[in-house]
Amino acid sequence: PRHPRLPPTDQPTHPSPGRVRARRGLVAVRAEAGVGGINPSIRKEEEKVVDTVLAGELSKPLTPYCRCWRSGTFPLCDGSHLKHNKATGDNVGPLLVKK
Repeated sequence: PRHPRLPPTDQPTHPSPGRVRARRGLVAVRAEAGVGGINPSIRKEEEKVVDTVLAGELSKPLTPYCRCWRSGTFPLCDGSHLKHNKATGDNVGPLLVKK
């Protein structure tokens, strides 16, 4: 089902593995069956990849977490999004968690 505020479109507005639609600064991404999804290789044997971290237990005042699914240190960001963004034209960056 599509997001009620986004118009249908047959043409992705962004080169990525899923369908992408944009309108007024909003972007919706939906991985499509047969395309491989957004997670290329991380913990694929698990039904759902979920990580929990208590912010008080973080060792640094600012910790970057991966949102591109390409990090070799997942769930932490290792900067792999830079290569991904350059190759795909995407603009993904890390989630920054402050202690």
